[in-house]
Amino acid sequence: MKLAPPIILAIESSCDDTSAAILKGAEVISNVIATQDVHKEFGGVVPELASRAHQKNIIPVVDSALKKAGILKEHINAIAFTNGPGLLGSLLVGVSFAKSFSMALGIPLIEVNHMEAHILAHLIKDGSPIPDFPFLCLTVSGGHTQLVVVNSPYNMEVIGETIDDAAGEAFDKVAKIMGLPYPGGPLIDKYAKLGDPDAFPFPHPKVGKLSFSFSGLKTAVLYFLQKEVKKNPNFVSENMNDICASVQKTILDILFKKIDNAVKQTGIRSIAIAGGVSANSELRTRLAEQTKRGWKVFVPAFEYCTDNAAMIGVVGYYKFQQNNFVDLSITANARMKI
Repeated sequence: MKLAPPIILAIESSCDDTSAAILKGAEVISNVIATQDVHKEFGGVVPELASRAHQKNIIPVVDSALKKAGILKEHINAIAFTNGPGLLGSLLVGVSFAKSFSMALGIPLIEVNHMEAHILAHLIKDGSPIPDFPFLCLTVSGGHTQLVVVNSPYNMEVIGETIDDAAGEAFDKVAKIMGLPYPGGPLIDKYAKLGDPDAFPFPHPKVGKLSFSFSGLKTAVLYFLQKEVKKNPNFVSENMNDICASVQKTILDILFKKIDNAVKQTGIRSIAIAGGVSANSELRTRLAEQTKRGWKVFVPAFEYCTDNAAMIGVVGYYKFQQNNFVDLSITANARMKI
């Protein structure tokens, strides 16, 4: 007799998005996200404001997810939650809610690593192709840039990561230097479509074959713009498209060089991307072009690129199958590793 798939309530609160999702097995029934606009005026996420907004949003978001799924709380079999990495204050809101909900309903708790969830978003059953194991995953977000060998839903190995700043942070910080509002990454992507990617060459970091570094690029762009603005105060506004295209090309060239190195080192030719930066249109286009080289490429649905609870829920589903639960003594881990 085949058992019905478990119903999982998933909670994500690692940074500035409050999200709740309902999954039946690996199928997403509802996925609700509340964004926080309060950070725009500060040019970046303010941790204290983020945690306060989570406290305000968590109950309405969970209620909305349940109603959209047509599920009563009594039908939930387990609750999965992001336990790290992330902003400690933000994580605490989600962890505390999950523990209270678990205790009230007498259902098991499942802790989830946020970065593993980005990767396993590829296992969500939404009609998209699902990669076979093992596959290589480039996880690119505002806080992380990693190359991961994914052997199974329970076995992952980080083979390369940034030694300083993440790719998403580089996009946002460069945008800030140019006077663009937060978050600047999507705006760079937008303006780059109209620019010449070879207009302004920027340097690549000299680091290990599978290591990333983006702090030098930010500094190079800063000094370049300061120099040009002295000669022409309107340089940035007059060359916005070309600057964005050039910066984006540099970041993507760095990423693809490292992916290529990883393919040569591991022999794995199934390549996936994950994390907020995987929503970048040029990154998705360039990855799709790699099929000409015999690579199998996997790009998540747009709604599963940025932080969301559906990806937390799919990890919860796989852990549920192994009875991999935690008790109420669990605490948030802001520096949680894969």
